Amino acid sequence: MIERATGFLVARMPPSDTNVERVASLAASIMSDHAITRVEHLVAATGIEVRALQRLFREYVGVSPKWTINRYRLHEALERIAAGEAVDWSALALDLGYFDQAHFIRDFRRLVGVSPGAYARGMG
Repeated sequence: MIERATGFLVARMPPSDTNVERVASLAASIMSDHAITRVEHLVAATGIEVRALQRLFREYVGVSPKWTINRYRLHEALERIAAGEAVDWSALALDLGYFDQAHFIRDFRRLVGVSPGAYARGMG
């Protein structure tokens, strides 16, 4: 049965798409390079134009590169808070590419459900 199922699936496998690897590489760059806090930084790092990045991410990821960068940076904030060290919220917001602390708090609350301060207090 396994051979039949494998044969069935292999016969219907879509052709290889190099854009899948390309987008995976872009996402890995966003995740590992903490200096990428804006789409413009990704453009500078890759040489891919903004519109091309937007099309690639929409088609292959389902969200924009800006959304992807934002989510990785918020996950970075969660990691920093979980480390248990005192956090300067405005400095953290700027480090993560936010224009100000209020935008960071709004995005954090939207993703996590509580403010960064409440999240940090709950960690202890």
